[in-house]
Amino acid sequence: MSNYRIEHDLLGEMRAPADALWGVHTLRAMENFPVTGRSVQPALIHAYGAVKLACARTNHELGRWDEKTFQALARACEEMIEGKLDEHIVVDALQGGAGTSTNMNVNEVLANRALQILGKPPGEYDTLHPLEDVNLHQSTNDTYPTALKVAAVFGLRDLQREVIGLLEAFQAKEKQFAHVVKVGRTQFQDAVLITLGREMSAHAEALSRDRWRIYKCEERLRVVNLGGMAIGTGLGAPRKFIFQAVEHLRQITSLGLARAENLVEATQNHDAFVEVSGILKALATNLLKIAGDLRLLSSGPEAGFGELLLPAKQAGSSIMPGKVNPVIPEAVSQAALRAIANDQALTQAVSLGSLELNAFLPLIADSLLDTLNILANACRIFRIHCVEGMEANEARCRAHVHGATAAVTALVGKIGYEAAQNVAREATRNGKSIREAAIELGVLTAEEFDELTSPERVMQLGSQKVSDDE
Repeated sequence: MSNYRIEHDLLGEMRAPADALWGVHTLRAMENFPVTGRSVQPALIHAYGAVKLACARTNHELGRWDEKTFQALARACEEMIEGKLDEHIVVDALQGGAGTSTNMNVNEVLANRALQILGKPPGEYDTLHPLEDVNLHQSTNDTYPTALKVAAVFGLRDLQREVIGLLEAFQAKEKQFAHVVKVGRTQFQDAVLITLGREMSAHAEALSRDRWRIYKCEERLRVVNLGGMAIGTGLGAPRKFIFQAVEHLRQITSLGLARAENLVEATQNHDAFVEVSGILKALATNLLKIAGDLRLLSSGPEAGFGELLLPAKQAGSSIMPGKVNPVIPEAVSQAALRAIANDQALTQAVSLGSLELNAFLPLIADSLLDTLNILANACRIFRIHCVEGMEANEARCRAHVHGATAAVTALVGKIGYEAAQNVAREATRNGKSIREAAIELGVLTAEEFDELTSPERVMQLGSQKVSDDE
């Protein structure tokens, strides 16, 4: 028995391994598009299985296939949804043809897997054909963007859960560090006093906005063009198929999907992906800023700020014994930078669509789904391996408060500007702490200084004093 089977397409014949679930169209793509060396995102594969199952159910209702054949195809689709056929989707993530190679790889795998379930060898397309059966009443141009939207919605939900987890971790640190007074800084210079807890609250609030924006993103993706066929006119598909396929997809995915009222427009334009990507870029910028702050506050630790103690995760150097680097914030920062780069690529790809179609959907899909995946992973490792275990170096924070001229600002309301200026001058001239200088000059007692720099006074919103008579 031959180890190969002969398959043919418009361009001629090719030999596929006898037991391969993919066929000639996939072979062409493998030859033509060795671009990234990796396949399409698994989330897109799983979503494509859901789209194909919805279409198969609709076509079966229209009288296509006997029950046994339909059940075999439906089971193959379910296996794809569950990730059991991922290894058979072998086309490159980036490909010409607006995603046709991905669609054909999916069609061939589903057809041949269904044939196996029926007890027949792969390639016996007289029984079930990748194009005439699995792709019946469909086009790449409506199935691919629909699958991408389904995959993206699930990705958004996963990301939202991770953002919430990270948000709650910072809220916990806000409470844990509420009593730790430290020097606040602007433009890398000492400014006024703040608490470490309030700094954590700022991170939590930024992530809270991200969580809300991500939640609202799902609305941007729920409208799909399934049934529109090649350019949104529905040419080649029965009217019942056009109206029913999305209903089945909604049931399969449990997502609030809706068929676009203007299928032509929905096939041409993909600005919704740009909008969603922009929201993800906002999260990336917040993660980049937060990770940078934690790296800076933990710097040193002896010769830097050293106010925050991050969990030690691994040795930091092959030549410097005892060095431990902030590797988790560094990894998070790189994930954020990649997300920002993906947004730029996606934005340009969407804008390069022309007339009735966008030929660059593979780049759009790869960029968006990659961003969703890496940001979710980044939030998870940030929470588990960094934020939850970080501690305040209270002694260092206290020393900075006592020694930095930033503490002088906290004294002005009590002793006045001129006296506070004298305290700062005395401390600078004689190498004393602000606390020591204030006490030695007799403008404050130790108890008064500590009260003025307490967490309650530092975080008091404004002054209660409104006139000199009070």
